[in-house]
Amino acid sequence: MSRRALLLVNRFSRRGQESFSEVVKQLQQNFHLIEESTAQPRQIPHLIRQYRHQVDLVIIGGGDGTLNAAIEGLVDTQLPLGILPLGTANDLARTLGIANSIPEACRIIANGQVKRIDLGWVNGKHFFNVASLGLSVQITQRLSGDLKRRWGVLAYAIAAIQVIYRTRPFKAEICYLDRSIQVRTVQIAVGNGRYYGGGMVVDDDATIEDRKLDLYSLEIRHWWQIFPLIPAIIRGKQGNLPGVLTLEGQEIEIHTRRPYPINTDGEITTYTPAKFLLIPEALPVIVPQA
Repeated sequence: MSRRALLLVNRFSRRGQESFSEVVKQLQQNFHLIEESTAQPRQIPHLIRQYRHQVDLVIIGGGDGTLNAAIEGLVDTQLPLGILPLGTANDLARTLGIANSIPEACRIIANGQVKRIDLGWVNGKHFFNVASLGLSVQITQRLSGDLKRRWGVLAYAIAAIQVIYRTRPFKAEICYLDRSIQVRTVQIAVGNGRYYGGGMVVDDDATIEDRKLDLYSLEIRHWWQIFPLIPAIIRGKQGNLPGVLTLEGQEIEIHTRRPYPINTDGEITTYTPAKFLLIPEALPVIVPQA
């Protein structure tokens, strides 16, 4: 008897519309599919809850933003998640070792193993990859669907170049264990997974099951000082450089003089003051066989 799967594909994602027929054809070989679609990402958790007793797993096709939109419904139902990386960056899929190839991703969903992964949490909102404030929010605001569809992962670099020269440091207080750290920074990132922003690395040893959050803060005075840091940030080696604060833990608070927007997995979802928590083994996800 084939397993029952709820299939949710964001047809507005980079490869969502063009790949839909192939996705259905591949998955029907192993699953009895219930197909649903919505133009409103905020409706995705409600759909997952609606079918919680009718399916054995949820298959989501889209990018990191689509997965982030689904996260609360997945946490509530604890249905295993199968991922079809149809977006631009696909950082969660990259972290989990899921290929961008549709046939290969479908094979992983059919034959892979279920593994429980950690989640980050900030102000009541869960996230997979990274939550951040400062420069990354400006990049998120500059990114458009047209830019991502045209340039793919390069869209992140293009958006960064467009906003980086306007970046100005801001003051923040980071509360960690019994410490209060005052910083003057252009970006603070708190990572749960490994990859974010189109393939950059949160920290050299970060995984999505290591039961810790990894924070880094870029404490530079002038926008042009970020360029020498970029190679290290891409590889997760920024902790070795002067002007970069790093720490790790399971509970972190960030306070600013005025509210600053925070993006979670590339979507602006909350504001400072912010309380971050690590939720260990929070969600079952289908990953490649070990």
